Parts: sequence; C-alpha cells; structure tokens
Amino acid sequence: MIKKSTLFGFALLCGAAAVASLSGQAFAAQDSGMLRVYMNNARVLRLDRPVSKVIVGNDDIADATVADDRTVVLTGKNYGSTNLLLLDGDGNAIVDQRVLVSIDEGNTVRLYKQTSRNVYSCAPWCEENVSSGGAKP
Repeated sequence: MIKKSTLFGFALLCGAAAVASLSGQAFAAQDSGMLRVYMNNARVLRLDRPVSKVIVGNDDIADATVADDRTVVLTGKNYGSTNLLLLDGDGNAIVDQRVLVSIDEGNTVRLYKQTSRNVYSCAPWCEENVSSGGAKP
C-alpha cells in the first residue's frame, strides 16, 4: 500500500521535472541561434549594411518587411519554424538565420479535456487560438 504523501511527493517531483524539461527546450531554442518571434507580433532587425533582397522560406509562418535599407520587420504569422535570408546589393548574405514562431506563453491558458487540448490567449480577454483547436498534447 502506497501512502498519499508518497504519491503527492512523486507527483510533485514529476511536475518539477516536466517544468525543467520545458524550460530547457525554451533555452535550447534561444541558444541554438534561432531568431524567436511570437505569433501575431513583430520584431525589428537592425542591420549594419543595406539590405537589397529579403527571402522567407515559408511565408505562411513568418513575414519580413523592409522598413528602410537597414531595418527589417519580422512578423510571426503561424506556429512553426522557417528561415530568413537577407541579401545585400551584391547578393551576399547579411543574415541567414532560422526563425522560430511560437506563442507568447506569458498570456496563455491551456484547457485539457481527455485527449484534446485548447489553448487560449488571454490579453486582456481569453480567446481560443485558431491553430490550437482540439490539438492533442
């Protein structure tokens, strides 16, 4: 027979391990040299030389707009990863970088019901994310 306190301790340990694992994944994405942008948010990239051409591997995931010859605005459109290639006038790469588009975890709530998961963005009201509808964890 297992005591309730032992089960509680085991559950607490498993929960801590899961959080540590998720934190490690988040840091791994940042440490791997990926540009990270949140879905439906923009990030400004300032360049040391003028950009002539902007190429996004998958424009369903991210979009890049030239604000001026040394400023590019990267916008997350959907979850996933792609790449961003910025070329100068001679065709040389200024930036050749992987891009990770993810949800801003700080303002989300996840609702699990059996095997389905719904993710809600809550800033300031909670609305279900279109891409999450009934996704399995």
